[in-house]
Amino acid sequence: MGERFVLAGTIAGRSQHAVVNQVGASLRRLVIDGVELVHDYPGNIAAPSAAGVVLVPWPNRVAGGTWTYEGAEERLAVTEPARGNAIHGLLRHSSYREVGRTEGSVVLAADISAAPGYPFELATSVRYELVADGLRVTHRLENLGDRKAPVAVGAHPYLRVGDTPAADLKLLVNAERHLEVDGSMIPTGGQDPVAGTRYDYRQGRPLNDVALDDTWSELSRDPDGNTRHSLEAPDGSRVELHMDANYGFIQVFTAPAFPGPSGPVRAVAMEPMTAPANAFNNGLGLRWLAPGEVWESSWGIRHVTAAGPR
Repeated sequence: MGERFVLAGTIAGRSQHAVVNQVGASLRRLVIDGVELVHDYPGNIAAPSAAGVVLVPWPNRVAGGTWTYEGAEERLAVTEPARGNAIHGLLRHSSYREVGRTEGSVVLAADISAAPGYPFELATSVRYELVADGLRVTHRLENLGDRKAPVAVGAHPYLRVGDTPAADLKLLVNAERHLEVDGSMIPTGGQDPVAGTRYDYRQGRPLNDVALDDTWSELSRDPDGNTRHSLEAPDGSRVELHMDANYGFIQVFTAPAFPGPSGPVRAVAMEPMTAPANAFNNGLGLRWLAPGEVWESSWGIRHVTAAGPR
């Protein structure tokens, strides 16, 4: 996984620690006051199930790896052979370079060169920064080419609340609609209201043994434009995923046998996404960067104790 970047500090009296891998710029650990908030894994394997990786220039899937640009078909490498899709962008296995560093932050960068299926040039970077009660993640994309480029951003953190088993956690997804998908996990076009369905997690529901690999949209937002979702332990403490106004979708995926350091565990990925699966074809959430244009977006992870914010 290349170099590991360790962030550490004490903010507002809380001890904070994070680890980011060089490959995939992946978030490997986040610990606040001794409470593990991100699932770690053995040091001798690559990030399992895309754990913590940056998903650029698209998250999730492109159906069949094909899409059309200005009337010409583009063909991406099929990286999910079982379903025949291109999945999770172009930098999942790339080695990022360090371009900024403090005790509590790191900035990692990687470039995308024109290639079959994606004939564009991008400069990308991600900044991980310890902040009060958690971590802020900021993505920056710049179009280095001479024509507009389609882009979307996502990430794939597996969240936890200390040692609480996933089945005992309560999932809260602040979203009004759920995306229908086909057998290849590609949206069919339907975005159904969650009210009265098994996809309604607006008030929080225990995970129990529910298996999820689902996308929600029409996210409820705070006055500042952020949207917040969480996993809550029985004692009321929780890990919170917050996303800025660029992020219109959230994916929740339950991995039944995530390879933890002490053996397989059930783990829950809560994935911020500016666009859902197949955005290159359906256009949902897709952003077109003009030549020279820069786009920044941010999301983060926060730990809230049972007593509430400090």
